[in-house]
Amino acid sequence: MAGPYLPPMFTRGSEGLGSLFREIEKTFDDFSRRSPLAGYFGDGAAAPKIDVSESKDGIEVTAELPGVDEKDIDLTLSNDVLTIRGEKKSERDEGDKEKSWHVVERRYGAFTRTVTLPYQPDSDKVEAKFEKGVLRIRLPKPAEIAKKEKKIAISGG
Repeated sequence: MAGPYLPPMFTRGSEGLGSLFREIEKTFDDFSRRSPLAGYFGDGAAAPKIDVSESKDGIEVTAELPGVDEKDIDLTLSNDVLTIRGEKKSERDEGDKEKSWHVVERRYGAFTRTVTLPYQPDSDKVEAKFEKGVLRIRLPKPAEIAKKEKKIAISGG
């Protein structure tokens, strides 16, 4: 639906531009949900949003997994590819079938997200923590990679 950030002529009932705007917005929403670029996998569950950061010690990957249980997450490292797999299970009860749903935006089902790393971390030193729906993975740099990095001084011209 049209949000409160729109001028009144776009949000008033079914009159004028409001109705047209809502139809256009719905079309774009439907398209983005079916688009291969939208990041949806499996049964339509959204791929988790991630942050990837690098420090002198290693890489940290943080993934948002709201509503997912720790036991439903599978984390694998194969050479330099980190894969996060899981499933967000539906929370609807059997009695929910008699409800008329007006808005359904939450996604359920299997998801996969892969991250190609710039080096092959030592799998024995990788750490993962899952707390409050957020998965944090720490991938330390191998000693030989850390040793190769050297700060280079820049002189003025």
